[in-house]
Amino acid sequence: MRRVLIIGIGAGHPEHLTVQAIGALNQADVFFLLDKGAVKEDLVRLRRDVCERYVRERTLRFVSVRDPVRDPTIEPYAARVVAWHEARAALYERMIADEIGEDGCGAFLVWGDPSLYDSTLRIIDDVVRRDNVAFSYEVIPGISSVQVLAARHKLALNRIGGAVHITTGRKLAAGEAASEQDVVVMLDGECAFKQVEDDDVEIYWGAYLGTEREILRAGKLREVGLEIERVRAEARREHGWIMDTYLLRRPARDADE
Repeated sequence: MRRVLIIGIGAGHPEHLTVQAIGALNQADVFFLLDKGAVKEDLVRLRRDVCERYVRERTLRFVSVRDPVRDPTIEPYAARVVAWHEARAALYERMIADEIGEDGCGAFLVWGDPSLYDSTLRIIDDVVRRDNVAFSYEVIPGISSVQVLAARHKLALNRIGGAVHITTGRKLAAGEAASEQDVVVMLDGECAFKQVEDDDVEIYWGAYLGTEREILRAGKLREVGLEIERVRAEARREHGWIMDTYLLRRPARDADE
């Protein structure tokens, strides 16, 4: 039976791959890549570099397909994402059927970890439900940008007995987690932290984490927020894309609250 490996490859540093991930890379006969255009060709190149660094004694074979574009006219947002995922599922199904031999193995290389704000697992589940091509699949965890952010800022994400809330910029802008003490924000294209008005909030921000382009900023949000917005905009103009993550931290509450 065909096998599919969904491999978390970390947030950008090639040495963030786990031993398990390296072993999985060396099982694959073909690596599937989504082409997101010239703007994000760095992400494809980094995936290729990882394979060239760790795969031994076999010829590397890559299959690249153009990533479907989300239709901005579809509302609400959830329906837009569902339609996008359906288009991706059709592509994945075709690649698995056409590019993996009956007893072969293919791999999808997932930025960070497959469990955290990545669509690959949902799409593979959709392909399984379609039941047009038989295959088994395995998930190999990776180091996420959240972990790298904490390491680079030398942080423990949670306080003693506390929780960590992980959300998106869209949800933060809608007021989610307004009272949470420790909030990690991902997928924030609009600098939603600008809407946080608490003067005591600290921000720990990182972009291109784990790569040679890594940028870090930290401090009181009211003091460094504008600088982060400026630096982020400059980096995006220079490189054509940006991936960033940040922690918002409010002062610890008194024990008796």
